Amino acid sequence: MAEHVGNVDTATAWGGGVSPFRVTYGKMMMWFFLVSDALTFGGFLVALGFAKASADSWPVAEEVFFHFPMTHANLPLIYVALMTFILIVSSVTMVLAVEAGHRMDQKGVQKWLGWTVVGGAIFLLSQAWEWGTFIAGPDGILSTWADNATLTNNPYNIANPDDLRYTNFFFFVTGFHGFHVFTGVVINLLVFLQVRKGVYQARGHYEMVEKVGLYWHFVDLVWVFVFTFFYLV
Repeated sequence: MAEHVGNVDTATAWGGGVSPFRVTYGKMMMWFFLVSDALTFGGFLVALGFAKASADSWPVAEEVFFHFPMTHANLPLIYVALMTFILIVSSVTMVLAVEAGHRMDQKGVQKWLGWTVVGGAIFLLSQAWEWGTFIAGPDGILSTWADNATLTNNPYNIANPDDLRYTNFFFFVTGFHGFHVFTGVVINLLVFLQVRKGVYQARGHYEMVEKVGLYWHFVDLVWVFVFTFFYLV
């Protein structure tokens, strides 16, 4: 007779084949990846904090990111806030896509996942524009970047070591996050195409949508911290 441990006999307890956390292998591996990735981003932001604390001077975000597309108005951080809002909305559409998957609503998953892809693409294009205006300098025109780099009133003079460190951190961290967004958009697009083909409907579940949803929510959450550390603190 098998020995019992609590309400489970030892044969069942040590037999394997059952997830102790009652999640699938795919979801568990996604969580492992997200935890390790969170530690990576955490290390970058801690390094940024040390660099900022040890700097004699540090660029003020409101004086650097004041541009807005198709206007020369001085609107500090407004476009960055808009980018953040778009990414958060894309996280909401992903939630709706996962919820539709639970109801086996193929059209619903397709619609909301499609909007998630659109939101991610808009964010990427916005980040590319922001990088361009940052490189261009105060006037936001790339063709005058060489002249702007030597201006004494330039809020981020590349001749200043602290400003250069800020610039390096900005491109590296936002670029690393942008790569994650790009990867998420590509994966979401591939899953969207599979949804259109009815692959997951035929399988009887939309677990793949849940897994890419976990990744997308993580990317959105990380941006909240990047936005806070770079633009607000």
